[in-house]
Amino acid sequence: MAGQILPHDVHGTGPARVIVLHNWFGDRSSFDAYREHADGDAHTHAFLDCRGYGEAIDADGAYTMEEVAEDALAVADHLGWDDFSVLGHSMGGKAAQWMMLRAPERIRSIIGVAPVPAAGFPLDDAAWELFTGATDEPGHRRAIIDNTTGGRHPDHWLDAMVQRSLSRSSKAAFRAYLDSWSRTDFHEQVKGNPTPVLLVAGAHDPALGAATMEATWLQWYPNARLEVFDGAGHYAPEETPAELAAAVERFLAN
Repeated sequence: MAGQILPHDVHGTGPARVIVLHNWFGDRSSFDAYREHADGDAHTHAFLDCRGYGEAIDADGAYTMEEVAEDALAVADHLGWDDFSVLGHSMGGKAAQWMMLRAPERIRSIIGVAPVPAAGFPLDDAAWELFTGATDEPGHRRAIIDNTTGGRHPDHWLDAMVQRSLSRSSKAAFRAYLDSWSRTDFHEQVKGNPTPVLLVAGAHDPALGAATMEATWLQWYPNARLEVFDGAGHYAPEETPAELAAAVERFLAN
């Protein structure tokens, strides 16, 4: 599978290089608040749009995590980055693991923000109906975002999140990525992997919170550690951007 150089932008000039992969409901603009707090003298971040999202909304593809990984590696090649860390939010965290398997000599570390485990995320029949229905029903998207942030946010925040999701993702990509991040399982391939991993979980995330991290990532990666953000649900880049930037800075400094 050959990767494509997808739309991206680079923030900072620091020596610690980081490829950033967004979540299912966002594009690279979902990290706008985070980048305001990122230390550009210490880090260089490359923020990507996955196929079917953001400026790559019209890009055709299979819309799989493997494809996201290959595209991200193509961007790294374009930037001349031999090695780097990967920051992946939610489905981006699953794609980051494919990057690690594809190019282990290049991935210095992984930062997973509410990251989907390598085993995927099983959904029961009711949840599957809700998530698949989100392709066409904005109300389904709103319900998922509200639930995964603990029902704490006002209407205008939820509405903005839904509107960004609708306007900056194609339905074809949105639906196909769901199958790839939720239903594919390659956890046997990552068991015992020595790559350093920082896991960030929101205290108000009932799906990909601390309990899921402890049952999956922390079982498989011997050099993984977990930080729990009291002020966040599933969307730490938007909910607690300064805290996330500080955690990333501490981790990359080690």
